Amino acid sequence: MKKTLSKSLLALALSATTFSAAAKDLTLMLDWFVNPNHGPIIIAQEKGLFKEQGLNIEIQEPADPSMPAKLVAANKVDLAVSYQTSLTIDVAVGLPLIRSATLIAAPLNTLMVLDNNKINSLADLKGKKIGIAIAGNEEATIGTMLNTAGVEYKDVQIINVGWALSSSLASGKVDAIWGGLRNFESNQLELEGYKSKAFFPEEHGVPSYDELIVVANKNNYDKATIKKFNKAVELATQYIINHPDQAWKEFVAYNPDTLNNELNRRAWRDTLPRFALRPSAVDLERYDNFANFMYQHKIIAKVPKAVDYVPTL
Repeated sequence: MKKTLSKSLLALALSATTFSAAAKDLTLMLDWFVNPNHGPIIIAQEKGLFKEQGLNIEIQEPADPSMPAKLVAANKVDLAVSYQTSLTIDVAVGLPLIRSATLIAAPLNTLMVLDNNKINSLADLKGKKIGIAIAGNEEATIGTMLNTAGVEYKDVQIINVGWALSSSLASGKVDAIWGGLRNFESNQLELEGYKSKAFFPEEHGVPSYDELIVVANKNNYDKATIKKFNKAVELATQYIINHPDQAWKEFVAYNPDTLNNELNRRAWRDTLPRFALRPSAVDLERYDNFANFMYQHKIIAKVPKAVDYVPTL
C-alpha cells in the first residue's frame, strides 16, 4: 500500500513539474519579411534559445507592414517588431504600447545619392529631386538635414516613388532617395553596378534613435516573460558577433530559397555591428530627445514621456 502510494505521489509530482515547465506560447510579428535585420530573432529560434528560456515563439510575417504594432495594441499578437519613430507616433495618439527590446540600436536610414561627383554635399541637393517610399515625417528629417547645409526644404522636390527607391536613383528619375538603408540599398545598387554615397541623419541634425525595436501591449505584458525573450535574443546576438560566418549559415537555413543570396549576405555583414548587444538596455533621455524633435516638427501633437513607454525590465 505504501509503495503504491509513493508511486502515485511521485507521478503526481512529476506531472506538476512538467506542467510548470511547459513552454509559454508567444506570437511575434515581424515588421516585414524575414531579412538580416531580424538575425538575432531567427538565430534564437534556430538554436533553440527561446525554448531554453521556456518560450515557444511563433514568428509571423505581416500581410500589411503597417499593422504589426496595431495588432499588439489590439491584443491580436503578443509582440511585434517596430521602429522607435513609429512607436513614438503610436504612443502619442494613445495606443497602449511599450518598447520591450531593441534589435538594432542605431539608425539605418540615409539620404542616399549616386557617387558620380554630381552631388558631393547636402548643399548640392538644392533644386534637386528626392525620392521617398512613404510620405510621413520627411519634412522634419530631410528638412533638418538640408538646413545644416543652408538649404531649405522648399528648395527640393519630393517625389513618392513607392518601394522603387534604388531603381529610381539608378535611372536618374530622382537625384537622391530618403529611406535607402545603409545595409541594403547601398549593396543593392552596388550589385547592379552603381556606387552610392550616403548622408547620415544622425550626423546632420537629426537625433539618433533605435532603428528596430520590439513592442508589447502596455496593459498586459508580462515582465518576466519579456526578460526571458530578451535573454534569448541577447545570447543569439552574442553568438552572431562571435561566429558571424557560422551564424550566417544557420540564419539562411531558416528559409534558404529566399534568404541565401548575395544581397542578404552583404546586408548580413553590414548589419552585424548594429545589432543591440543589450536588448533590454534603456536610455530614457535618448527617447525623450527624439520625441521632442518630432513634436517640434509637428509630427506628433503631444510629447509622450519615455518613462511611460520605455520600462526598465
